[in-house]
Amino acid sequence: MTTITPLPPGHPPLPAGGVGLLLVNLGTPSATDYRSMRRYLGEFLSDRRVVELSPWLWQPILQTVILSTRPRRSGRVYDKIWNRERNESPLRTITRAQAEALSGRLATSAPGVRVAWAMRYGEPAIADVIDELHRDGCRRILVMPLYPQYSAATTATACDAVFRKLMTMRWQPSLRTLPAYHDDPAYIGALAHSIEESLARASTRPEQLLVSFHGLPEENLSKGDPYHCQCQKTARLLRERLGWPESRLQVGFQSRFGPKEWLKPYADETVRRLAGEGVRDLAVVAPGFAADCVETLEELAIGLKEIFQASGGRGFTYIPCLNAGDRHVDLLEALALRELSGWAGPGAGGKEQDDVAGR
Repeated sequence: MTTITPLPPGHPPLPAGGVGLLLVNLGTPSATDYRSMRRYLGEFLSDRRVVELSPWLWQPILQTVILSTRPRRSGRVYDKIWNRERNESPLRTITRAQAEALSGRLATSAPGVRVAWAMRYGEPAIADVIDELHRDGCRRILVMPLYPQYSAATTATACDAVFRKLMTMRWQPSLRTLPAYHDDPAYIGALAHSIEESLARASTRPEQLLVSFHGLPEENLSKGDPYHCQCQKTARLLRERLGWPESRLQVGFQSRFGPKEWLKPYADETVRRLAGEGVRDLAVVAPGFAADCVETLEELAIGLKEIFQASGGRGFTYIPCLNAGDRHVDLLEALALRELSGWAGPGAGGKEQDDVAGR
């Protein structure tokens, strides 16, 4: 940490101004045991952006019913895909790798930008990482929620956590947030290339591609959430980029929870229908996830495969998320440079210290 000099006599030391970039993903438990899973699920399911019920109604159900049984069940699911070498979830491993790769790129294209990463739920917590960036002198921060399609339950709640942290700070950094990039040509291109590469390596020749997005309650659409429309646009642009007919690509929504109607068609029902219609070889991709996680590695790669084959299907190809691959890092770098315009580069971020020092 460097200090600007000279300062007026008796003035507290000031870190040199800088720019921070914060990648944010959904979150992860710290371990798969009951207490770790309960802590993580309790935080996640207490978010009113995620469960839009009055706490007076929801919290007694959550604390006495759901959190008494679900942590053990979820822990067993996480245990199937846990990174045992690092003793952490794949989401944490991949998000760290994304931040490290992006930091290496920006060292050349935007020198001086400090890249960090955080989780909306679990650790590293958003508030703690903002504190670190602030202590390192970052007076301008670009927040990049890693959700291509915007939703109040994902993008907005990540930004909420950032804004709540800023409310506690005496010297707030200037802030920018990354908008949805569901139709960005570089994003669509990276997805198309990943699909083409994976299908070229597949041991079978899939007749259909299921594009699976995380589900949300259907009522969110009527409340004005753009998520459903942005998912559909991503799928359409992807199909057009691949040059495929409409009949070869299906859209589905996964991970429904609770008694409400969720966005349709449901991924599991779609897989059963396709197998029943005679589709024998199927591929699945999840473009709404920036990194593979329990919802893709267990629910899709394992769970949907079992459903498809039990329903009469044969070959099943899961296409990994973009993760920390070169094309995804290319995309993240391009998005970052676009949003950092006017901030990145030599001398960026130093004016605040000059103002305080009276220069």
